[in-house]
Amino acid sequence: QVQLVESGGGSVQAGGSLTLSCAVSGYTYDDYSMGWFRQAPGKEREGVASIDNLGRTNYADASVKGRFTISQDNFKNTLYLQMNSLKPEDTAMYYCALGRGLFRLFGLIKDRYNYWGQGTQVTVSS
Repeated sequence: QVQLVESGGGSVQAGGSLTLSCAVSGYTYDDYSMGWFRQAPGKEREGVASIDNLGRTNYADASVKGRFTISQDNFKNTLYLQMNSLKPEDTAMYYCALGRGLFRLFGLIKDRYNYWGQGTQVTVSS
C-alpha cells in the first residue's frame, strides 16, 4: 500500500522560509513522478513543482519559480519543497502526490497522479 505523509507546514511571516517534506512508502516501480500541489480556500488545486526519478524538475511559472525548490532524497524516500521569500498568497494546504511514469512537462497536472498525501497547512502572514 502506497502512503505519502507530508510534514513541515506552519505559520510564518512574509519573507520567511519553510521546508516541506513528504515521506513515501510502499511504491515499488522504478519510474515515477512526484509533485507538490497547493489548494487555497475556494480555489482549485494547482501544481507547484514536480520531479521525476531522473531528477528532471518542472515549476509553475511566475508564481513560484525562483523561490521554491523541489528535491528528493531517494535513500530516504523523501520528497522536499524548499520555500523561500514566502508571500501571503502562498497560503494554502500543500499536498504531495505520486504517479507512475515520467510526466515531464505534464507534471503539474493533478489528474496524472495516483497517490496523494493528507496535506500540510502553510500560512503566511503579512
